[in-house]
Amino acid sequence: MTAFDIMRIFVPATIAFLFGIGITPILTHFLYKYKMWKPKAGKMGLDGKPATVRNLLHAHKDVGTPIFGGIIVWGSVGLTALLLQVLWLIFPDAFEQLAFISRNQTWVPLATLLAGAFVGFLDDLFVVRGSTGIKLRYRLILVATVAALSAWWFYDKLGVSSIAVPFGSGLFDLGVLFIPFFILVALFIYAGGVIDGLDGLAGGIFATIFGAYAGIALFQDQLDLAALCAAIAGGLLAFLWFNIPPARFYLSETGTMSLTLTLVVVAFLTDGLGGGKGVMALPIIALPLVVTVLSNIAQIISKRVFGRKLFRVAPLHHHFEALGWPSYKVVMRYWIVGVVAAIIGMTIALL
Repeated sequence: MTAFDIMRIFVPATIAFLFGIGITPILTHFLYKYKMWKPKAGKMGLDGKPATVRNLLHAHKDVGTPIFGGIIVWGSVGLTALLLQVLWLIFPDAFEQLAFISRNQTWVPLATLLAGAFVGFLDDLFVVRGSTGIKLRYRLILVATVAALSAWWFYDKLGVSSIAVPFGSGLFDLGVLFIPFFILVALFIYAGGVIDGLDGLAGGIFATIFGAYAGIALFQDQLDLAALCAAIAGGLLAFLWFNIPPARFYLSETGTMSLTLTLVVVAFLTDGLGGGKGVMALPIIALPLVVTVLSNIAQIISKRVFGRKLFRVAPLHHHFEALGWPSYKVVMRYWIVGVVAAIIGMTIALL
């Protein structure tokens, strides 16, 4: 690893951050001018009933704060990738090493980023027009479809059918079961997108996660992939600049779907292909997402089996709110846990 390799990571991150800061005033003007927020306060729980406790905590924020904030993230990443690619074509000697669009490292994660962004954008559009958005089962089908196409690419085009096991245990071959395993991981991580529930929470957590995978890819000499992850982190930091309390807008489905799908692809690319353990490290690096999903699952099981709630409200970050924690305290403690988990996960991935 050289100083220039590190620069290849920081330059896209910085450009994406600046793009995100630059396009935010334009997006903000549009979102507020056309009132691109939920027309009615309240949210439904996973059981199809109104999330009463959560709605009491957040009714004043649901209406009046736009969604579509994810545009800042994938928009800044797309503009960064395009700019560096154009500069490479015009000045090949100067920008060849900075352009990070490549077939073997970034085509698939970029494709999932844009696919998730598009589907999520449609869902957000339905929401602001007064519906409940794309029904959950259809969103899960769409996520599974994108994941299946990505898994097929890994299995058929890249010849990947195994995952790395930590602590020098080699590879565990799944055969054709690699494809359903990939889909299940994608669905699980996607479910963690509901962490976009408090001002500043999702932006900080996702920035930490992608920053960690940028570091892993860098140490694996997957420099294009590291640059992409760094650009995503840069775009997220630009989003976070405007999402800290009081939030100017929310990440929403166009942000969370694109980020979670891309995260899964990145985890598999930093696994056996990169000589690391990116998949096994994913539950640790993405610990706040995992906890969010598990708290929802535990709440549903407790209500159906025992007839009572395990938490005052799920997911877990809203439970802490219901206990009386100020939202900023919940967010900052999640950030701390996220950073510690990312450091531990990076260590495991690189063992």
